[in-house]
Amino acid sequence: MRKIFIILAILLTILSVIFSALPLGTLALAPIFLALIAIFIAFKNSEIDQRKLPKRLFIVAYLCAIVVVGKTFLMKDKVAKDTKFEQQKVETKQEAKKDLEDLEKDLK
Repeated sequence: MRKIFIILAILLTILSVIFSALPLGTLALAPIFLALIAIFIAFKNSEIDQRKLPKRLFIVAYLCAIVVVGKTFLMKDKVAKDTKFEQQKVETKQEAKKDLEDLEKDLK
């Protein structure tokens, strides 16, 4: 039973590291929470001299949780106004009007 939870904890911890690196927001907390549960069960089922790996997995999972929470609350999303695009849009609209006026003159 211990080996099953150790394997599950390792897989969920790896998934937690991957999810915490990706820009998924708080969605990454789901595998972290599941990893912490699996690690806790593996820790409780281990003998005292076999608790080294679950302790390390706890550390990795907690660090992932801190990273996700830090990214969520400390980093602000900034939207920069693209002035080049706005200028191109205005120029394109003016060119389109000019083309339509030229077509009207040609039809008359």
